[in-house]
Amino acid sequence: MPELPEVETTVAGLRPVLEGQRLALVEPRRADLRRPIPVDLRQRMTGSVVTSLSRRAKYGLIETDRGDAMIFHLGMSGRWRIDPVELEKHDHLLLETVSGRRLVLNDPRRFGSLDIVPLSDLEKHPPFATMGPEPLGDDFTGAYLKAATRDRKAPIKQLLLDQKIVAGLGNIYVCEALHMAGIAPRQKGGAISKPRYERLVMAIKQVLTAAIAAGGSTLRDFARPDGELGYFAKDWLVYGREGQACHCGALVQRRIDSGRSTFYCSQCQK
Repeated sequence: MPELPEVETTVAGLRPVLEGQRLALVEPRRADLRRPIPVDLRQRMTGSVVTSLSRRAKYGLIETDRGDAMIFHLGMSGRWRIDPVELEKHDHLLLETVSGRRLVLNDPRRFGSLDIVPLSDLEKHPPFATMGPEPLGDDFTGAYLKAATRDRKAPIKQLLLDQKIVAGLGNIYVCEALHMAGIAPRQKGGAISKPRYERLVMAIKQVLTAAIAAGGSTLRDFARPDGELGYFAKDWLVYGREGQACHCGALVQRRIDSGRSTFYCSQCQK
């Protein structure tokens, strides 16, 4: 599933094509993805000017001069295509600008979503209403994370994946950050010291920043809007490397936690 760096990369790829452009055509090509597509999305978006594009957690936001935000989630296999020569079976939303650019949201497995909400209601819109701080923001600190997990007996990996604690983190980058910080994924959240949390927050910011710079990680069908693949996967230290050597010489291990693969080094991570 595309995670925060992949969504950030997607938004960055859409920005030069859409920002400041008037939408001549907005055409949902089916009634639903994971959820029904709002019936008024076409009407509210057609003729509007895109004023900005941004990201919240794993969601992309396309804001317009009508005071709306179209919110997209890429699900497990979604991606945007820019100026496709032909439309494909799984191109489920078509946008065309007055300047002649064409963009389509392609989602073969249809686990993504599309919503449109007034900007004034954005923070109240589920699931934004209960989200924690952005991991790359100034509010996400070691002190915050220590307070948010105080007395929690749940494993730290599980807590980091809780969007109410921190928004946008996913399995790949949590595994990588925990390894970088030297913290075992099953360590109880409430038992981790503030200095170790500060090291973990630094690792999270570092791994996300590096992944964004590399264009994200190519996992299954993910590609940037220009069709290029992300290359951070070649820099994974533990994720997907079961049985391979960690930099310490021990072998990377894999375990299933709540249906997700957890990759870690038992020698480096305590």
